[in-house]
Amino acid sequence: MNNLERFFREEDGMGVVEVILIIVVLIAMVAIFKDQIESLVNNIWKSINKDAKKIYS
Repeated sequence: MNNLERFFREEDGMGVVEVILIIVVLIAMVAIFKDQIESLVNNIWKSINKDAKKIYS
């Protein structure tokens, strides 16, 4: 029981494994949604360029 209590009270920060898992999940999400992300970024840049032309014209 003492070991179990110590386990729940332990408050060490995130370890290397957790950080690597988060990075792997993020990379996988980017790979899965690559087309949607690319489309979104292109639309944002088009909008920015269009609005910038209005300002300088």
